[in-house]
Amino acid sequence: MLSGKRIILGVTGGIAAYKAVFLLREFQKAGAEVRVTMTPSATRFVGSETFASLSNHSVAIEIFPDEGESDTDWTRHINWGEWADLFVIAPCTGNTIAKIANGISDNMLTATVLAARCPIMICPTMDGEMYESPSVVKNLKTIQEFGYHILEPESGFLASGLDGKGRLPEIETILDTASEIIGFIEGPLQGKKVLVTAGPTREFIDPVRFISNPSSGKMGVAMAKAAQRLGAEVILVHGPVTTDLPEDMRCIPVISAHDMFEAVKIYADADYIIMAAAVSDFTPKETFEHKVKKGNATSSVSLKQTQDILQWLGEYKKADQVLIGFAMETQDLLSNAKKKLNSKKADWILANSLSTNDSGFGTDTNEVYVLGKETEHRIKGTKQEVAEQALNFILDSE
Repeated sequence: MLSGKRIILGVTGGIAAYKAVFLLREFQKAGAEVRVTMTPSATRFVGSETFASLSNHSVAIEIFPDEGESDTDWTRHINWGEWADLFVIAPCTGNTIAKIANGISDNMLTATVLAARCPIMICPTMDGEMYESPSVVKNLKTIQEFGYHILEPESGFLASGLDGKGRLPEIETILDTASEIIGFIEGPLQGKKVLVTAGPTREFIDPVRFISNPSSGKMGVAMAKAAQRLGAEVILVHGPVTTDLPEDMRCIPVISAHDMFEAVKIYADADYIIMAAAVSDFTPKETFEHKVKKGNATSSVSLKQTQDILQWLGEYKKADQVLIGFAMETQDLLSNAKKKLNSKKADWILANSLSTNDSGFGTDTNEVYVLGKETEHRIKGTKQEVAEQALNFILDSE
């Protein structure tokens, strides 16, 4: 549920601040993009450079910029408040809880709380006696009435040397709770139907021989998962893939290009169609019912073109439908992909090259160019990261 999501991680000045470093990494491993805001006192426990290096973003601390920073940095609380899907404050001290409960915004973290348009999750962390004090109890009740999510601390050995309730929950618990909260958020594809094709097709010559390609289906499956995480109802039409298929998605297996075309036609009314499959361009003119023996075989196989599914979709595309194709090339990547964009009447083409080792068939990573009529955007990362970023870019461009 966290893959492709945008999370603000707030860190306040408690001893558990060092655990926020590990929390940041786990959010990233789950596929989330994370930006960090800290209270000034939090920097006494962990340097802001640590979070900046790991998140690849500057850390927001003070409202007004220091010397050398941009004059617009003081508006980050507004920009980040609009950007985020979830704001997690872990650890959150009694001092910051009191400020949030009373609307005090004297640093970038508390100012961002006021500006946030997303759910806010707070992890109170302090000594046991402090956590049970009347003021903290009252402030937490007030925050809950605001609609903020409170994750209660765990009991155990505390920094004071005492045993009590006040420890930051385990990182896995924070991740699970964050996923539950995000699960209730309607994504930009909520209520939309998305058709995705994935994997190779097989064009049989006889029962044991066929024409195909090395596609694993990983990129198509990643696109299907990305669309589902954005709220869509997804139908995945796939050839003989070698990657795991989602268990919580309607998956329709096919073999040949003809099979895939027939399946696609059934769901051609989808709001978004993503043609990520590596469909064979040619199929044998003649197929044999039984295995062709070596002694009876000829040295050539006559071929005919298969149905161009993307072109057919482009010709019959509805006015409000979005058609996304893929282009894989060994040379002249961008020029060939742009020609395909126009000739197939697609809205977008995701172009990638077979000329690099970390891109193309069977790899876990990819590098693509998202090409629109007047747009060109390069994305590189794991195939799941590429899928999430590409879909978000397309949706943001609409």
